[in-house]
Amino acid sequence: MNGKTMAMAAGAVALALAGGVGVFAQNALQPAKMSFFITSVGSGKGADLGGLAGADAHCAQLAKAAGSPKTNWKAYLSTGGAGAVNARDRIGAGPWFNAHGVEVAKNLADLHGEAPNMSKANELTEKGTVVKGRGDTPNEHDILTGSKKDGTLATNAEGQPLTCNNWTSSSAGMARVGHFDRQGGGDDPTSWNSAHNSRACSQADLIATGGAGYLFCFAPN
Repeated sequence: MNGKTMAMAAGAVALALAGGVGVFAQNALQPAKMSFFITSVGSGKGADLGGLAGADAHCAQLAKAAGSPKTNWKAYLSTGGAGAVNARDRIGAGPWFNAHGVEVAKNLADLHGEAPNMSKANELTEKGTVVKGRGDTPNEHDILTGSKKDGTLATNAEGQPLTCNNWTSSSAGMARVGHFDRQGGGDDPTSWNSAHNSRACSQADLIATGGAGYLFCFAPN
């Protein structure tokens, strides 16, 4: 191998290494930047999350375990009745980033509009892993929200909130869920936050329709 060939080979190796470093950096976890994730585990009690306070604490606990320095985490959930709250009013103004530092939405209008970055590839857990969706085993794409597409409280035809008694029951009512992978069945299957109603509120019922009791968590800014 002459000098010119050796130099070309060395250059190729350097470019390959640089490319590898770039991919690694792009895929590296960025817990300090993370302000959005899907919970990697649910409560284990279906839609009984201990109310909003319990849901928020669940988000914060998982974020802390993943290395996030942020402490103010809010579950994307709406509630009804006295003290009713809309999910969209709990999460700040944006932008929000996943565990790899990728922007999932710029602001509330983007999040509740076309939301092109809200996809299976980007809606990751706090650990930076992809959640099982339609076509995976098991399918866990149903995410609890209790919300309409605009982020406000979802109700049934009788006006009852679809929140499993404001996230305190695994037996009473139903929950509105979204499809994080934006595909499947239901009356609005491509909606990330309002695809269909759950069968009921127990863990078994959530699993039966393609869920696991997971939540969307946001850090308001």
